[in-house]
Amino acid sequence: MNLKSLLSFSLLLLLCTVSMAQQGSLRGKVSSADLQPLEFVHVGLKGFPKGATTDRFGEFLIKNIQPGTYTVYASLIGASKLEKTITITEGENPEIFFVLTESSTDLSEVVVSDLASNRFYNDSSFTVAKLPLKDLENPQVYNSISSKLLKEQVVTNLNDALKNATGVTRLWESTGRGGDGAEYYTMRGFSVQPTLVNGLPSINNGSLDPSNVESLDVIKGPSGTLFGSPLISYGGLINITTKKPQDVFKGELGMVTGSFGLNRLTGDINLPLTDQASMRVNTAYQSQNSFQDAGSRKSFFVAPSFKLQASDRLTFLINTEFLNAESANAPMIFLSRFAPISFSSLDLFEKNYENSFTSNELTINNRSFALQAQAFYQLSENWTSQSVVSRSSTKTDGYYHYLWDQSNGNDFMRFISDRNGQTNTTGIQQNLIGKYSLGSTSNKIVLGIDYFNSQILNGSTGWVANGIVSLQEGSDSGILTRAGVDDLLKDSFEGNSTASNEVISAYVSNVMEVLPRLSVMTSVRWDRFQGQTAYWSEDEVKSQDAVSPKFGVVYQPVKDKVSIFGNYMNGFTNVAPIQVSDLDGSNPRIKAFDPEQANQLELGVKTNLYQDKIAFTASYYSIEVKNRVMSDPNNINNSIQGGEVQSRGLEFSLVASPVRGLNLIAGYSKNHTEVTRDNPENGYLGFRPEEAGPDQLMNFWASYTFSQGALRGFGLGLGGNAASEHFTLNRANTGTFTLPAYEVFNAAISYTGPQYFLSLKVNNLTDQKYFSGWSTVTPQAPRNVSLNLNYRF
Repeated sequence: MNLKSLLSFSLLLLLCTVSMAQQGSLRGKVSSADLQPLEFVHVGLKGFPKGATTDRFGEFLIKNIQPGTYTVYASLIGASKLEKTITITEGENPEIFFVLTESSTDLSEVVVSDLASNRFYNDSSFTVAKLPLKDLENPQVYNSISSKLLKEQVVTNLNDALKNATGVTRLWESTGRGGDGAEYYTMRGFSVQPTLVNGLPSINNGSLDPSNVESLDVIKGPSGTLFGSPLISYGGLINITTKKPQDVFKGELGMVTGSFGLNRLTGDINLPLTDQASMRVNTAYQSQNSFQDAGSRKSFFVAPSFKLQASDRLTFLINTEFLNAESANAPMIFLSRFAPISFSSLDLFEKNYENSFTSNELTINNRSFALQAQAFYQLSENWTSQSVVSRSSTKTDGYYHYLWDQSNGNDFMRFISDRNGQTNTTGIQQNLIGKYSLGSTSNKIVLGIDYFNSQILNGSTGWVANGIVSLQEGSDSGILTRAGVDDLLKDSFEGNSTASNEVISAYVSNVMEVLPRLSVMTSVRWDRFQGQTAYWSEDEVKSQDAVSPKFGVVYQPVKDKVSIFGNYMNGFTNVAPIQVSDLDGSNPRIKAFDPEQANQLELGVKTNLYQDKIAFTASYYSIEVKNRVMSDPNNINNSIQGGEVQSRGLEFSLVASPVRGLNLIAGYSKNHTEVTRDNPENGYLGFRPEEAGPDQLMNFWASYTFSQGALRGFGLGLGGNAASEHFTLNRANTGTFTLPAYEVFNAAISYTGPQYFLSLKVNNLTDQKYFSGWSTVTPQAPRNVSLNLNYRF
């Protein structure tokens, strides 16, 4: 560097230093009228693009402000906007304080800082009852998992999120195959897949991304009355409530890196477009390898949403989601369902814990799109119209394979196919939500009509045998290259097929406040179901009608603090027609069936004590499922109805903040499920169904954030999950194969700054080997570490 360049550089450096020295900063705090710190308040300089968002202490910091006089504003939805004038002189760092006029209990849409409130507790969920009911007013049990908890736990997938729900555990990981490729969970003795977004149908064939999740609502029991037959499970439902646009400019950027090549970038930008319109975009890119010797997943997700306040009475809300994912999945290992179990222990499976028996060339692609358009029109002070159109489309393209037990205590044969399919759904819903008085009683009511259509398209190859896997040797004779598999499949084709169903429904649900402390819910739904496939003419498919009632009672011995509740709930499933014939194979025909029926009785208690600081739910339920399809004991080529399953259990859930800075969530469930009526030759009679999962489940998470002193802003978290043994295969004609009980512990350490959040999370602290399954044996992830950084602006 010559002398002239050196002098120029020195002068530029001096000017920058002087300029920086002349700038100041502004820090401060925002609280509610009852002096509780407020989080997520946007503080900015009017007319300038500078601003900050308050942290969980209610504090903010705006840096690099030129000297001058400014109007500073604090803005938060649900509270009045405040403005103050302040003068910043050279090198000065003044402080400013805002007190919003509403109290923390009045700010229903405002998030009060978790240091002074129960940050994991959601007192109401509109989706559960389709009515504005508080938890204590609702006779149904549900768990809401907040986005705050997901952020604190560095959650990057749906399975880790649902580990916070009482009585829920995963049976199958996502296979990506068409139709039912999403993850399977078990709840109250029955399998369930996530099928709802904002209470509306949204089908997917792969794993969902949690970046657009405001809360996960786990709704317990057969909820056919409000949600209909195509979506329900007898044990419950999983609903995702998405993030909504807000009226202030703010955003958050996040980065996660960790074990097994985990890299994740997220963005959440909220932008006011006009005084009446705003939009929000959530996006995520993630890539990660498997903990096994092969396997990976990479995905890109983006979810733009829009809100338009067209008038004082009319609001439009549009939510869209796009997901493009490619994964190389390890094949599931199926135990034989048709021969006595040839394995006596998990020794061989543990020996192959890190063997994937796949390659990174054999990938499957899942692309999904979902759109929900809602219009809310305020008809009067007490009545609102909600009109909804929803569409979802998910595509599957790629290789799916599984390993099938050869019943010799060692070998499994691989079957592979190139799956090509698409599932499309359309939903149209009209709700009328209102309040009215009848004599001396006050009522809340929803009246709705619902149209749902789904179509499954398939053009996949057939299934071809591809080698033998030996657990004893850890060897694999199959072809695991894309070119080699394509050569195996070149002459195989299932043919093009289409299956569709259509449901038209009407429902009504009314909550009557009989007395100030006693309310009664009465609900009923009527469904007309019509199904069709490309193989059958329309007149061969029997339409089905089903009526689903619901009844609930809530009594509050201590108003707004303790409620005793009971419910009767119904759910049903429309059974698809199948081909049957006489015993000798003659007289082939299509046989239609009546809907299956599930009925639940439940009693329990809920509390909300010490200003929302202790929310506790305890309940006992009994679910009876009748009219299940089973094989005809007198004709192997025929099926009949009459199978029955009984599920009974206890659940306890706690969400609490007993002292300032300490937040915890915990749950315990005990379930007994038994097949009480079936053809004995099937092997199920008197046994616990394999889909029921472990009969005992426990979850907990506790975190503490220091609010003062030298450790102010630091946080510690500890939690985990436990499960009793699980009969992954459990039949009289094959025997029982048991997956052992397990306890998995997780821990986190974090630091919260004015505009950032830094955390380090360790999952499976003790590096325990454990398995899940549903007639399968699937190893779960060993110890792994993730580092997370979030920056808010």
